[in-house]
Amino acid sequence: LHGIPGKIPPPNLDVNETNTGTVLSNQRGTVSIAHWDVPDCGNIEFFINLKSNPHLDSAYGGFCVFAEVQDEDSFRVVDSIAAVILLGQHPKIIRIRTC
Repeated sequence: LHGIPGKIPPPNLDVNETNTGTVLSNQRGTVSIAHWDVPDCGNIEFFINLKSNPHLDSAYGGFCVFAEVQDEDSFRVVDSIAAVILLGQHPKIIRIRTC
């Protein structure tokens, strides 16, 4: 939604939930909300941790983990995307299938 003419992204999150409830660490395969220096500014951008990144649990207020890669087939997809990015390619995800 960012940078798409005519599309307005959703507002930023009201609260960075990194330290509320059960704290999940930024370990390999976890999915976290991306944000800038202000901890409570995440919205639609996220990232998948390709390796363990425990420093992200507290950096800039913490990066809240909200999901994780579930199985080996899914890890193969994530690792394949990461591999082509390392080669300097820019894969485009066209469709995400849900179960």
